[in-house]
Formats: sequence, C-alpha cells, structure tokens
Amino acid sequence: MLQDRSTPPGGKSPDRAGPRLPGASPRPPQAGGNAPQPKGATSQKPAMQKPAMSGARAAGQAGQPSGRGAGLWRGLQASAARIFSRAGAPPGKATSGKATPGGTSSGQTPSSGQSGGAPRPSVASVGASALAMLAAGAGKTKAALTRGGAMTWRSFFRAARTMIGDMFRMRADKANGRIMLVGAGFVFIFGAVIVRLATFAIMPPPVSERYVAGNTVGVARPDIVDRNGLLLATDIKTYSAFAEPRNILDADEATELLTAVLPDLNARELREKLSTKKGFVWIKREMTPKQRAEVHRLGIPGVGFLPENKRVYPNGPVGAHILGFANVDNQGIAGIEKYIDNQGLKDLAGLGFANSAADLKPVKLSLDLRATHAVRDELVKGMAHFKAKAAAAMIMDVNTGEVIALTSLPDYDPNNPVDALEKDRINRMMVGVYEMGSTFKALTTAMALDSGKVNINSSFDARGGLHYGRFTIRDYHGTNRVLTVPEIFLHSSNIGTARMALAIGVEGHKAFLRKMGQLTRMQTELPESAAPIVPARWGELNTMTIAFGHGLAVAPIQATAAVAALVNGGKLMAPTFLKRTEEEAANVGKQVVSPQTSEAMRYIMRLNGYKGSARKSLVQGYYVGGKTGTAEKVIGGRYARNRLFTTFMSVAPANKPKYLFLTIYDEPQGLPETYGYATAAWNSGVTTGKIIARVAPLLGLPPIFEEPRNPFPNMVRLGAWGTR
Repeated sequence: MLQDRSTPPGGKSPDRAGPRLPGASPRPPQAGGNAPQPKGATSQKPAMQKPAMSGARAAGQAGQPSGRGAGLWRGLQASAARIFSRAGAPPGKATSGKATPGGTSSGQTPSSGQSGGAPRPSVASVGASALAMLAAGAGKTKAALTRGGAMTWRSFFRAARTMIGDMFRMRADKANGRIMLVGAGFVFIFGAVIVRLATFAIMPPPVSERYVAGNTVGVARPDIVDRNGLLLATDIKTYSAFAEPRNILDADEATELLTAVLPDLNARELREKLSTKKGFVWIKREMTPKQRAEVHRLGIPGVGFLPENKRVYPNGPVGAHILGFANVDNQGIAGIEKYIDNQGLKDLAGLGFANSAADLKPVKLSLDLRATHAVRDELVKGMAHFKAKAAAAMIMDVNTGEVIALTSLPDYDPNNPVDALEKDRINRMMVGVYEMGSTFKALTTAMALDSGKVNINSSFDARGGLHYGRFTIRDYHGTNRVLTVPEIFLHSSNIGTARMALAIGVEGHKAFLRKMGQLTRMQTELPESAAPIVPARWGELNTMTIAFGHGLAVAPIQATAAVAALVNGGKLMAPTFLKRTEEEAANVGKQVVSPQTSEAMRYIMRLNGYKGSARKSLVQGYYVGGKTGTAEKVIGGRYARNRLFTTFMSVAPANKPKYLFLTIYDEPQGLPETYGYATAAWNSGVTTGKIIARVAPLLGLPPIFEEPRNPFPNMVRLGAWGTR
C-alpha cells in the first residue's frame, strides 16, 4: 500500500504532520528517529502506563490515528459517543458520559446483572457500534480518495490545492495552444455576431402589411406657399378603411354591409379581397368623416381604420402644372411635388422627421398666386374667343429668372389628378417643343449686333426673294427695299433676318444658339422637360430658316429665358420656380451679350411696340415693347399654311425691364374682327395686352404717364433709325 511520506515544511516528521483522515492506517512505531522497526520487534523504550479505557474507547482504538491528528479524531469520537449515548439512554435519566474502570458508564448497571425482560444494551456498546460504523465509512472514503494510501488532512488539502492550481496554471508548453484555442473561440463568437447583424441590415425581418401601410400613408408633406406666403398646397388628416381577411368571419355578409354604406365600392372586387387569406387589404382610401362613422357603426370584426395625410390644393387648377400633384399615398408624382420628394423627403420620413407638416419648413415658390389667377382667367377667355386648341402664358422676372406666373390650357385640378393623364393636358411651356416663329428674330438680331460684324445702322437688301437652290424665302408683308436693322425687326423681314444670319456664318450661328441655351434641354426644378429638336445636318439653308424661327423647335420657356437675357443687360440665368433674390441671381447668371447689345434690343423692341406688329399689345402707361411670332405647324412632314402656332413676347417697362410676358396659342382661328387673320398680332398680342393691364398693378409696376427722358442714350448717340 502506498503511503504519504512527504515531509511538511519545517522538517517535521510525518507523525507530527497533523491529523490524519479517518480510517487511515496507523503508522509503524519509529526507532532511533525516522528509521522504522522490524516486524515483531519490541521497542527498547519502556511504554508509559495508561489507565484502563472504557469498552467504547477500546473498541474504537483500532484504526485510530496517532500524533496531533489523534486529538481531532478523539473529539469526533467523543461527540459521536455523546450523541448515541443520549439516543440510547432511558427517558428522564441523564448520562454523564464518563467511563469507569469496569468498562461501564457512570450511573449505568452492567447488562450481566440485569434480570427480567429482554437484555438491554449498554450505552458503551451502542457508542462502540456507532464509532465502528463511522470508522468504517471514513475508511471507505479515504480508500476511494487515496486508493489505500495513508493521507493526513494537511496532505489532503495540499493535494486538492495542487490539483486546482494545475487546472488554472499557464504552462509554457501548452500556452500557445490555449491562446490559439481562446482566440479561435472569440473569432467564432464575434464572427457569428457580425454575420447576424449584417443579415438584419441586408434583409430586415418581415413586417406585417398593415405596419407597412401605416408607415407609408403616414408620411407628411410640407406646405407649398407662393412668394407672398399664400397657401398653394397643404395636408389634411383623413382616414382609410382596411380589412384583415383572416379575421373576417363571413365575407359575403361583410361585403353586403360595406357596400350598403359605401355604394361606390365594387361588390365583386370587395368580396374577392375579403375572401383571401391575406393579412391586410384596403377597402376605401381617404374617407369622409361621415363615411368613417357609418363603417364604424357596422362593427364588423377585422375591419379598421388608418389615419393618413391627404394632399389638397385649395386653389384648384390655378398653377396646377407647376405644383403637380401627389398620389393617394401622398407621394409626389409631378411638378414641384415630385421635386420635393427628390430633395430627400422620403429619407426624412424614414428617420421620423416628417410626421406632420408642422415639422417641415414650407416650400416658398416664385409664383404670385394673384397674378397666376389673372393670367389663367384672361387665357381661358382668349382661348375660347379665338377657338384655339390650346394656349399658354407665363410671366418671368428678367432680373432674377423667377417664374411669376405660368398657365397651360387645357389644365387639370390637382385635387382630381386623373384628368392629368389626358394627352392634351401637358405643360406646353416645359414639355411642348415648337418652332417659335419671328420671336427668334430677336436672337438673330442680337447675335449679329454682338458679333461686331453688324451695327445698329447696318442695312440689308430685302427686295424680291432670297433664293437658295430650289427654295425661295419671302417676306409676309414685304417692303421690297433695303432695310436697316431696326426696320428689319419692325417689319419682321424674313429676308433681312436670313441675310444677317448668313453674315455670321453657320458655325457662329450654332455657337450663339448653344450659348443661349437653345440647343440643349432646359433644366429647372420641375422634372418635366423636353429636349429641343435640332437638325441632324445643319447647313446654310438651316441657318437661314432658323434665323426667323423655322427649322428649330424649342420649349417656350427656353426662348423666354434667352430673350430675358437680351433685355436685362446680357445675363442668362436658368429659370426657377423657387423664390430667388437678385444677389443670388447675379451668382448664377452668365454674361452672354454686352450691355450695349442689350440696350439696342430694348430699343428695337420698344420701337416695335408702338410702330410695328406689337401695337395691339400696347398698354398706355407701362412703356411696353415686344415681338410677335407666327409659325406654320408641320403636319405630315410639310408646313400647313392654315395651322398656325402664334407667340407674343413683351417686356415692361422697356427702358428698365422688370417682367417679360409670353403668350402662345395653338391653332387659333381667324375672326370677323380680325378680318380673318389668325397671326400672332391678332390673338396672342391682344391677350398679352390684357394680361399686362390686369397684372401690372398687382406686381407693383408703377404707370408711366410721361415719356421717359433719353431712355436709350447709346442709340441716340449712334443715330439709330427712329431716334431722329
């Protein structure tokens, strides 16, 4: 049997190593220090005489440890003896627990002297039996722990401490493996976390259709106001009815009840919706308060309501093509409404910043609601009077590029946007492209003057016709003589204008029109726009016809922006539908012609306003200048003489321009009072004059009752035609 022979610290012998485990084998007696005695030998040292022990103590002596551990062992034995002696004592008698030399406890009678009844065990025998059982159990425990070896309590705890220390000790030969194992564990754990987070980011957990619908319809839009703060578009709170078909008990009954209070619903379609197993379907969007109350009173399980924002336009069709409209989910579909969405409204809504219109700053437009209403009213009257297929008009601030008013007829009510789907209700100022006729002569004249090859006193032969191959260019009202530059503009001579363009050349002409923004798509805040139709092969004949407004189709707003640059001092700026100051406009403006050329253009436009074709737009007190334009429409690849597109551009006041007015009619008809003429002066010019007379006071244009003194000093200095 293995024994624990380790020497404790301090060099003490194993006998003094402390108490031993119960049941441990007794150590052999030592002789001469640490040497063990042979088996059967008797110690030479006389043993000390001890008093006789009681039977209980004698019975437990076998297997009892010696040395310092004996005290602990004896204490355990004594405690067990007291417990069992009390358990075996008769009631009412105390047990002293002291042993007598006779082997019996004090106050007890030996069992051999008792008579009568069954023999009664003594306390000593009971205690001895208990101690024997305790010793046997301890021996088994010790044997299980040490496999039969001797072990003291101290060595037991030392072994336990060593075992626990080994569990947590970092040994050099195993450190690298453990570090790699721990590192691999961390990599696996954090990798799993990262993958899970990436999964949530890429594929968010599915949500209910009702949750999605509630978040979609809950998006608010900012108010839209005009330049004076008048409301153009806003949100109102409304409710929409929905159903959860899985919770509908009887689809047929629910359909009958709902169609009874909402007769505009299609019963067959509603029954099909309610008979599915979907979790969410719409019943009716944007209900009135009365309809909501009636549906609520039905008390149908599975039918509920969602609050949503409905876009309303309090002014109806006024400014409709600029505002655009929002669909039933309050998403911008056209016009400024779509522009707002493109500026990040959806992102704000996703972050929770667009729950109410009060959370959003109103969008201020450049429009003047009063002027827009007046323009539309006059245009509606003029379109009906001249029996035109379509009409449009706009007002632009030439110093800032702001669009003050814009109307295109036929229009639509954005509160009922289904009408906007009709093909003839487009925004003709932005989406339509047309040959602008003689209004393009202003660009040709400015190009010639700004090039330096032509001056205000230059003259060109307008006699007969201008021949080019098999084509001949003629004047509508020819003078059959040589004309100066102002006279060419005044008489709207096609021949004279074509000769001026040829003096600049094809490439120079193309370069000027490109600089003026006539060969590329016009970009504004409105998403709707059209690219111009440019000749695929541009030769001299193209330059000659484009010079007087045929052969190049552009959007009317493009031509308006270009003419505005000709009269505002020579700065071209992109039109805007948002409010813009003159300082901001100066930063975005681009100088395209000289101020001297700009003054010359103001002069000849004013000259045409009271002596030429623009006389019918003359409004007393506002010093108006302008230019008419009549173009034949292309039908089946050929120009149709009886289908005209008429335009009129007018600037007020001509000496110091503030606003540019444009009016167009598509296929106006000749009337008795127009002597059967359907050209621009008889319809577009007349309507423009009425618009100026009605709108000028609203826009703050002061009337001029006396002719301005020396409004065009350079023209007087150069002795231009008409100044003398």
